[in-house]
Amino acid sequence: MKEKIAKIIRTCTIAPIMAMVTLVIFYLTEPQIFGKMYNLAFALLFLTVLPVLAYPLQKYIPGYKDKGREGQRTLAMIFAVCGYVFGCLMTLCLNAPIEMWLIYLTYMMSGACVVLINKLFHFRASGHACGAAGPIALLVCLGVPVLIPGFILVGIVWWASLVLKRHTLPQLVGGTTIPLSAIVILNVLLR
Repeated sequence: MKEKIAKIIRTCTIAPIMAMVTLVIFYLTEPQIFGKMYNLAFALLFLTVLPVLAYPLQKYIPGYKDKGREGQRTLAMIFAVCGYVFGCLMTLCLNAPIEMWLIYLTYMMSGACVVLINKLFHFRASGHACGAAGPIALLVCLGVPVLIPGFILVGIVWWASLVLKRHTLPQLVGGTTIPLSAIVILNVLLR
């Protein structure tokens, strides 16, 4: 039963779903972050739809269709990073508010750091923890008071990952630290 609950938690807290929930919360509480409505539509497309497409499309993409869960994970990272890049390009082209830059660059910097740390140091920093902690940190950073519920949510994600033995505690700490560090650095650079 515990494993079943943990699987549900991990499924419901994948990075694209967390991004969608975060964008909806921003729209409901701080709509000025988007400036124009199309910035919200593009953010949903680039941070949610595009990364999720990796899962159903895996079976059609040569080189990934026979790689199982690891191929799915790699393809999801590729689609996500493409979404982050496209989001930054749209933000540039549409002269979107600075908060949109913070959102996209946090995702891009976090995604790049997870990939680099995993490849260069052979340390599997948790992308799942990164995808849960980053949106919570962005909400708090941009004025939405979700620190305590966010802290609890990240704890639940950690619990599910540990129960399913998907990550160790250091990998979860690493994955959680990455977006927090990115937000601090970007706040210094952008503001």
